Formats: sequence, structure tokens, C-alpha cells
Amino acid sequence: MDQPQIATMKIAEAARYLGISRQTAYDLANQGKLPGARRLGRRFVVSRKALEKYLEGGDTAEVR
Repeated sequence: MDQPQIATMKIAEAARYLGISRQTAYDLANQGKLPGARRLGRRFVVSRKALEKYLEGGDTAEVR
């Protein structure tokens, strides 16, 4: 049986996915400029769906 894909990723995973440094990803997340990034307590999670939609040129405002 196939396992479902996890809906979120860590900032470091998002940075590797985008080809940017971890620090740049954190800076963008703190500025509210990393698509799909949400703060949960003291850490960030990034929505895979929102990030992929952004990279495809779509509007991430519709993805929740």
C-alpha cells in the first residue's frame, strides 16, 4: 500500500527544493515571503501544495 505524501515540509527541505540556502529560506519565511510557510509555535512548516503552486506560477492565496 502506498503511503500518503506528507502535506508539509521543514524549512531546510523547502530550501533544498528551491535551491536556496537554509538561512535565506528562514529570512523569507520571517518576512512572510516564502509561499506556504506558516509558523507553528517556534518552528515553521511549509505547505508542499502552496510551494508547488507558486513555482507553477499560480496564486498561493487560494491554497490553504
